[in-house]
Amino acid sequence: MANRKYEAFYIVRPDLTDAEVQKIADRFKDVVEQQGGVVESAAKWDKRKLAYEIDGLKEGNYILMNFEAGAAVPAELNRLMRISDDVIRHRVFLV
Repeated sequence: MANRKYEAFYIVRPDLTDAEVQKIADRFKDVVEQQGGVVESAAKWDKRKLAYEIDGLKEGNYILMNFEAGAAVPAELNRLMRISDDVIRHRVFLV
């Protein structure tokens, strides 16, 4: 089956340091690459105010990752992001 292009957008806790945020971003990037995908870009945006409060948090660190992979990779990313305590919200889109 052919690889398709995806976009993973997720928000991590605002109380993490830049190094911790980078470590989380690298971990998700490694998941894509270990399963045969190719990460085109992974960029940390600034800490931003959330549209509404989530679990008592009013802001978060936004991260956007564009990648190309098979269908199993976004499913695995969703699973890992859902169980991560550091990820507040996430979405993986087919581009």
